[in-house]
Amino acid sequence: MKKIILITFIILLIDQFSKIYIKTHFFLGESINVFGLNWFKLTFVENPGMAYGLHFGGLWGKYTLIILRIVLAIGMVMLFKKWLKEGASNYLIIPMSMIFAGAIGNVFDGIFYGLIFDSGTFYDAASETWVDYSGVSKLVPIGQGYSDLMKGCVVDMLHFPLVDTTWPDWIPILGGNKIEFFKYIFNVADSSITVGALFLYIFRKKAFPNGLDF
Repeated sequence: MKKIILITFIILLIDQFSKIYIKTHFFLGESINVFGLNWFKLTFVENPGMAYGLHFGGLWGKYTLIILRIVLAIGMVMLFKKWLKEGASNYLIIPMSMIFAGAIGNVFDGIFYGLIFDSGTFYDAASETWVDYSGVSKLVPIGQGYSDLMKGCVVDMLHFPLVDTTWPDWIPILGGNKIEFFKYIFNVADSSITVGALFLYIFRKKAFPNGLDF
């Protein structure tokens, strides 16, 4: 259990530090090259939904995602207890700890960021849309933020546009259109979930020597 707690703590610490730093030092939409590289940027965006900027269903969609993430986290805690009793290997425990930490990191944003920052992307009930803001956010005492519990947005900043160009004009239909890969902007929590899931897949035979057993 100590290993799970340590991995979760380290990932959450890095995740939340990076998010708070970006939100309190960057304007929404601001982007800078890291080490002068055009393909590695810090680009500040906020999203109310899932990983990599995906979302659905307005405010109720957001509530649903937060509840599902909480249920998932509780379920994972129960699975950890079961696996530890059975003597599960690190091939299972470490990747699952990374996935757990990533899920918790994004849950924290959605639940609390509206309470602890003075500005942020907010939901406008009249237009049923999420509205951007201007300026740089500041931390405020809990409860004095720009929104309510469970109405905060996830902070994303890692951007790797390895390909950022336009299709040649002579190509039918696509000619002149922009092509960007990888266009999605994500955060440390998203990365932790993705890497954890990838490791779990690669070492699935060692993680589950007797097959899947939940």
